[in-house]
Amino acid sequence: MNKPAEGRAVILEIGGKERVFDIDDPHLPDWIDDKSLTSGHYPYDKKLDEDDYEKELRLLQIELVKVQFWLQKTGQRVMALFEGRDAAGKGGTIHVTLSYMNPRSARVVALTKPTETERTEWYFQRYVPHFPSGGEFVLFDRSWYNRAVVEPVMGFCTEGEYEKFLKQVPHFEKLIAADGIHFFKFWLDIGREMQVERFHDRRHDPLKIWKLSPMDIAALGKWDDYTKKRDRMIEETHTDHAPWTIVRANDKRRARLNAIRHILTSIDYEGKDEEKIGKMDKKIIGKGPNFLTSS
Repeated sequence: MNKPAEGRAVILEIGGKERVFDIDDPHLPDWIDDKSLTSGHYPYDKKLDEDDYEKELRLLQIELVKVQFWLQKTGQRVMALFEGRDAAGKGGTIHVTLSYMNPRSARVVALTKPTETERTEWYFQRYVPHFPSGGEFVLFDRSWYNRAVVEPVMGFCTEGEYEKFLKQVPHFEKLIAADGIHFFKFWLDIGREMQVERFHDRRHDPLKIWKLSPMDIAALGKWDDYTKKRDRMIEETHTDHAPWTIVRANDKRRARLNAIRHILTSIDYEGKDEEKIGKMDKKIIGKGPNFLTSS
């Protein structure tokens, strides 16, 4: 297990004040803890009750199993991308979505950094082989949108490559939609204090420490850079054929339920039970740039 280096303090500008935060300090500062849930203009000051969450999630997971049977019967395909800042909850949302689906035809794609050979290929080329075949349900834990946010912020691509990507991706996604794939793009949005709290939790929980990477630490001081790139990405790649669905994710429970509900609501599958799916929370989930926070 790679243990983080000791003594990593960064200056964070939060609430108009510059504050020093040391992720190796086991005590989470009050100025983070007190504001984490409501950070980024989050609309609730309490998390969804765990019992209520578990009951609702079970009903949605039953519907997802129905979707899988329908996919296998009809040969239809589902593909969803999950994007967001580090610690936004992408992996957890994907996990509860796939928990009770047959892994033979429901899978997650989480690619590592490109190889030297892949760097010489068309940028989208390494993603295409992972697209769903008939009857498959495929979720991407990060996707080609690395080039819209992470890569330019961290200096992993050139300005020309970044601009080229933004021009090409709407055309690429138009082909996906035109081929009949049920295609979803989710951005899980969290506040800054919530991100810092989750990083701190990873650092000091022996079961989660593997999740904390040097990239996470580097991202702590680049919040505004990430925000600018996120805003431009959503603005330029939110299209009629491939819209962005924004999920406010400070409370992971509400975020997971609403992301799953969106998928289920959007597909006309056999045996669909609208009552059990329930209604999406319009404070938590919405479409495109207008639903983004200023965080």
